[in-house]
Amino acid sequence: MNHDSQLSGYADQDDTRPILIIPYMWIGDFVRNHTVVRVLKERCPNRPVDLLTTSLCAPLVDYMPGVRQGIVWDLPRSRLAVGRQLGLAKLLRERNYGTALVLPRTWKAAIAPALAGIPERVGFVGEFRFGLLNHWRWGEKKLPRFIDKNAALAQPDGAPLPPEWPVPQLRVPAEEIVRWRQASGLSAGAAVALAPGSVGVSKRWTYYPEAARLLVERGLEVWVVGGPAEKGLAQEIVAAGGPGTAGGPGVRDLTGNDLRNGVLAMAAAGVAISNDSGLMHIAAALGTPTMGIFGPTSPYLWAPLNGLAATVVQDKSVLSCQPCQSTICKMNDHRCMRDIAASEVVGIAERVLGEAGKR
Repeated sequence: MNHDSQLSGYADQDDTRPILIIPYMWIGDFVRNHTVVRVLKERCPNRPVDLLTTSLCAPLVDYMPGVRQGIVWDLPRSRLAVGRQLGLAKLLRERNYGTALVLPRTWKAAIAPALAGIPERVGFVGEFRFGLLNHWRWGEKKLPRFIDKNAALAQPDGAPLPPEWPVPQLRVPAEEIVRWRQASGLSAGAAVALAPGSVGVSKRWTYYPEAARLLVERGLEVWVVGGPAEKGLAQEIVAAGGPGTAGGPGVRDLTGNDLRNGVLAMAAAGVAISNDSGLMHIAAALGTPTMGIFGPTSPYLWAPLNGLAATVVQDKSVLSCQPCQSTICKMNDHRCMRDIAASEVVGIAERVLGEAGKR
């Protein structure tokens, strides 16, 4: 049987060779890449799908429906690391992949699949990758959204874009959430999760401490979720809202090194309030009502993708610089974020919690 170009053409239902996805490794991008998995499983249900992953993102794979396994292989961002590339290529060759979808546009991302001799290596032209990829896709510039760029690679070449893509999904078993709550000393009631971190200072809304105080005054339990870099912010937020105890209002610091802890917190929360960050996309993929606070980045491109999500954008003035997509504000003294009041965000959160309770 000729299996050549099955992914680029019509899916062969008799083809059972596994497919490897090489995704973007930032947390939010990694989550949004699950749309690619869903498109592949709809088209090629008999072909297992694996994800290359870093140690940081590896916990997410456990909660991604349709993914057979994650291949944990840390490659440095700033250098080629020839030895690591050769080791990865050897591993991929042993696993007999029929197809590799190379989502990043970088030359480096395509090296290991080529060295492994994977028959079908699909990706956009990107950097100079002739010889590394053998199934080119064109027209990336006509696809402004991240989800369109990636999911289009899982379609037949030249196929029209659907009206909507399947949204990313993360599924956490209910019993795992119960065990996590018990181990963390948390109540079974609804809580508001705050994710104050982000990659890039300009994406950080700075009124989380005030918002936490207002939420606690309304009798709500508040969790601060994030990595070790957010520990200082978490302490400020706890100080503003007051430390919480099991079953009562107050703020609990749940920041730490384990991303799995962040996934479980977002799964257990009644509503999540977040900057444009990886945790925002995690909450949305879990189906948690998610409020994404946007300033310098575009909600059209990066909004949380679920039906219970909302974006919060300042509407008090027209800023010619918004969205600037810059990591540091260089104009208007960060008004795109400063003009979003804590009371406004808390009011939306209360409405979302109320609607969730009715459902």
